[in-house]
Amino acid sequence: MLRIGEVAARAGVSVRALRYYEEQGLLEAERSPSGQRRYADSAVDRVRLVQQLYAAGLTSKDVLEVLPCVHTGIATPAMLARLVEQRDGIDRQIAELTRARERLDEVIRVGRAHVPAETAVA
Repeated sequence: MLRIGEVAARAGVSVRALRYYEEQGLLEAERSPSGQRRYADSAVDRVRLVQQLYAAGLTSKDVLEVLPCVHTGIATPAMLARLVEQRDGIDRQIAELTRARERLDEVIRVGRAHVPAETAVA
C-alpha cells in the first residue's frame, strides 16, 4: 500500500489532484486507523491513465465511464462514438502541430542562410 505522497510523486501529479480524483470516483483509497489514505500499488498506473484520458480531452464524467471499459473491454456504442470523436480531434491537433513545425523549420532554414556560421544556433 502506498501513501498519497508516494502515489503523487510516482505518477507526477499533485496530492490535490489525487484528492480530486477520489472525490470524482476515479480513484479509491483505503483509510488507515489514523485516517491516512492508502492506495494500492496499481493506483499509480490508474492515475497515469486518468491523466492520459484528460489529455485526450475527456471530462471527469467521461473518464468515469471509460475506466470500467478499460478493465472489462465492454463499451457502449455511445461511449465508443465519443472516444472516436476525441481520437479524431487529437489527430487534427497533431496535423496542425506538424504543419506549424514544418513552417518553423522553413523559417529556421531561411534564417540560417542569412546568419554568419560562427553565430548560428542548432
